[in-house]
This record gives sequence, C-alpha cells and structure tokens, in this order.
Amino acid sequence: MNREENRKKVLDYLEKLNIPYEIYEHPPLDTIEIALQYWKDIDATHCKNLFFRNHKGNRHYLVIIKDTTPFDIHSLEKQLHQGKLSFASEKRLVKYLGVKPGSVSLFGLINDEEHHVYVFLDEQLQQADKISFHPNDNTASVVIAFSDAMKFLKERQNGYEFINPMPVKS
Repeated sequence: MNREENRKKVLDYLEKLNIPYEIYEHPPLDTIEIALQYWKDIDATHCKNLFFRNHKGNRHYLVIIKDTTPFDIHSLEKQLHQGKLSFASEKRLVKYLGVKPGSVSLFGLINDEEHHVYVFLDEQLQQADKISFHPNDNTASVVIAFSDAMKFLKERQNGYEFINPMPVKS
C-alpha cells in the first residue's frame, strides 16, 4: 500500500467510527527531533510510537509514549515483565502494522486483523484532551480526542494497558 492508500484507509476508518479529526500536512517526519519543529503549532499531545518484539519473536508490542518522555528500553523491560525486548524489524512492522519505519502509530492496528499486537500506553496520555498520530504515513499528523483514541483502540480489540514509562531508578 502506498502513502495515500494508507492515509485514506485510516481516515475512512475514523469516519466509519464517527471520530472527528483534524489533519496537518508536513514533510516526512522520521524522528521526534524533526517532528517537534512541525508539531509546535498543533494543539495536541504528540506521541512516540515504538514497535518491539520479545526475544523469541512470537510477541509484539506497540508502546505509545508522550513525545517528550525520556525512554529507556531496560526500564521498560523491567516494568513490562516480557523478557528482553528489541525493536522489531521492518519486515515485522509491515506484517503486523502494515507500515514502514517512521510511520508507526496507533492507527497501524487497522492492519492487525489477528489482534496480535499488545499495546502499552503512557499513563500521562490520559491527561490529554487531544492526541496526534501519523495516519500510517509520516507526511501528515491526525489529531483526535484522547477519548476517541480509546474508542478506536477498543474497536480494534487489541489488548492494552497503561504504564508509567519513566526510567526506573535503581
């Protein structure tokens, strides 16, 4: 699927669920550092979306944290009790979320027909009125209400839980 098809699939799905959205166009945003330049005028909480696999490669996790939250994989491993984690390959990203690196987001769950991916959400996001994600295409950002993001997640039927992703002090 190309960028336009990915984006259309997300927007059509949001419309099907009666979820209002705002969309903002921008150049491809491959890193949070680049994204911050374009997000500064968008009134929403922005997210880092990370896709992991366990050491056996039989479980996959989408970790969604507030964009400014420090991230430490070892703290996350301790907190999640899922064993050693590593970033999933591009092949796995395509297989489970239907996206390429740089376009990972909650909306990738549209392509997870088997509900295989388990989602960990930063508990800080619960304080957000609005939240933004790429529409499976990193040349745009889609803003929806946090409550609608939860509606989307429940509709997709993937397991999820809230976590505190802040590094654990030893």
